[in-house]
Amino acid sequence: MALLAFSAVYLVTRYKRLLHLIRLFSKSRVYPELFFPDIQNSIRTLTFVQNMIIPIASDHAGYETKERAKQILVELGHEPLDLGTHTPDSVDYPDYAVLVSEKVSKGDYEFGILVCGSGQGMCMTANKYPNVRAALVYSPNVASLTRQHNNANMMCLPGRELSQEALVEIIKSWFNSSFEGGRHERRVSKIHLLTDR
Repeated sequence: MALLAFSAVYLVTRYKRLLHLIRLFSKSRVYPELFFPDIQNSIRTLTFVQNMIIPIASDHAGYETKERAKQILVELGHEPLDLGTHTPDSVDYPDYAVLVSEKVSKGDYEFGILVCGSGQGMCMTANKYPNVRAALVYSPNVASLTRQHNNANMMCLPGRELSQEALVEIIKSWFNSSFEGGRHERRVSKIHLLTDR
């Protein structure tokens, strides 16, 4: 049973990587999962079976929340990859947003997390990258919806606004939700078309 589960996760991971490469190099932004709904449903079911490495970064205003988010990720079975900042000293948020955004945009990692005071600066920077769909997340419900409807692959958190309890629920909701596809796939595809102009 364990071998079967591992094989399924491995195949899904390879398929998702193939989709990403097709999207990256296709000038027409073809989305082949539209033609394989059964496989796409399997991906949505198995997406969160495997533990993941999650790149995470913050500025000084989000430093404490980043540290707490790392602990929550570990408790959920994931491995945080801390790209800074590593102290509460003042820094510029774009410098740290790009470190995570580049890795997610290139397909090195499936998801990423950014934290600043309001979450907005990080989100604006991250969305400059063609394969990033960053969402400003401030409640568990919004966390779920940005995954289910927008297929968000980066979560931007307002570090100065979240209690420990809210942060736990938000991160849990994010990683317990998956993209629903269907009509939402068409809408997300239109967002990606904008980067080809």
